[in-house]
Amino acid sequence: MKTAPPAAGACHAASSSRITPVRDRSKPAAATAGARAYPDHIVKIVVPFAPGGGTDVVARTLAQEMQKDLGVTVIIENKPGAGTIIGTQSVAASPSDGYTLLMATFANAVNPSLYSKLPYDAHKDFAPVALVARSFNVVVVNPASPIKSIADLIAAAKADPQKLSYGTYGTGTSAHLAGELFKHMAGVNLTTVPYKGAAPAITDLMGGQIQVMFTTVASCASLVEAGQLRAIGVTSAERSPAFPQLPTVSEAGASGYVAESWYGLYAPANTPPDIIDRLNRSAAKAVQAEAFKKLSVNEGLVMVASPPAELDRYFAGEEVRWRKVIKDAGIKAE
Repeated sequence: MKTAPPAAGACHAASSSRITPVRDRSKPAAATAGARAYPDHIVKIVVPFAPGGGTDVVARTLAQEMQKDLGVTVIIENKPGAGTIIGTQSVAASPSDGYTLLMATFANAVNPSLYSKLPYDAHKDFAPVALVARSFNVVVVNPASPIKSIADLIAAAKADPQKLSYGTYGTGTSAHLAGELFKHMAGVNLTTVPYKGAAPAITDLMGGQIQVMFTTVASCASLVEAGQLRAIGVTSAERSPAFPQLPTVSEAGASGYVAESWYGLYAPANTPPDIIDRLNRSAAKAVQAEAFKKLSVNEGLVMVASPPAELDRYFAGEEVRWRKVIKDAGIKAE
């Protein structure tokens, strides 16, 4: 995966396993936002993953561009742990002043269904700022495989329901749930084989131990280009400019199928509307930068930067859709 250089002033903070209680939202936020023009000091974006991954790259690129517009340093604080819960909780417990933000992802929409109890309310403890970008997975197989299309994959799975397996890299990840959704919508059975990361799963796919993966653009693009993997479809609603020759899974045999990853910026609940608006406008300007045009190819991103209300609707829709998939498949957090 290609990684972007750290944004100016960016830093890595040591992650903590401690979960901070959410402060009482019934109490007014500290009356500092209205006293001075916003922003007047460092803005922090919490990334609930370790440095170097796709979310980190998107957040650092966003921080680098937003700080040009905001006129203050925007830093990244990596707080991985507990399936994004540690970092997410730290933002829920932060002051509602616009200086601590969260880079939320697909995981934030599925965690309420994977865990019986969370230390925060996914809706009440956060204020949406902007849906920054959406992305998709690529369906890949071994280049020596007789499977050359989504239709071939469906036919092979129906011909021998116990034969085919797909690799995942984490319970509830997009790679995992994209496969579960495919099984449901295509009416087929694929054996799930879990791995601790994309790299070992792809190694086994190339070695023939598993037959298919629903993986990220960043993890497979160079291997597809080199002929070490064969791409047979994309999980997005529409064909991607990054892979214009590839059909969507929906048009190729599983009608209505869509499985997206996404990146959304959130603030703590009760952050003043004028601050939310300022951050939204800054994010919308940032995604027009040349740096994001490169990411749209390298990471398979579709830049959005929609209004807060659109992120709220999108999140709610994703939460409902994946709750059914998780429930039907009997998936539980590890």
